[in-house]
Amino acid sequence: QLQVVESGGGLVQSGGSLTLSCAASGFTLEDYSIGWFHQAPGKVRDWVSCFSANNGSAVYTAAVKGRFTISRDHAKNTVYLQMNNLKPEDTGVYYCAAGPKNLFGDYGDCRVGIHYWGQGTRVTVSS
Repeated sequence: QLQVVESGGGLVQSGGSLTLSCAASGFTLEDYSIGWFHQAPGKVRDWVSCFSANNGSAVYTAAVKGRFTISRDHAKNTVYLQMNNLKPEDTGVYYCAAGPKNLFGDYGDCRVGIHYWGQGTRVTVSS
């Protein structure tokens, strides 16, 4: 069974840091790519970061560029999202999404090629 499971959410003060993890099972990062999405309270889910299917480079939405870093550990079959200088607007549920490596993030669009979603992990940033 293919699935992704997020962890690492919690409560942090503004300016603080958190690292989210997304552990994959049933597939490997050799064949599938994983990215991150954020759903703020009362808003729609939106993309945060993923790896481009074309060249493997990391892609970030403007709101997090310079503060968040996506990385992957093939040995652990896990993708991370290091979040620094957190702001109250970063509050919400963070989901990881997975899709075939040649499709997910095609042309740098993290909304393309998603096949699986995790259940999410909640992040609360207090001001």
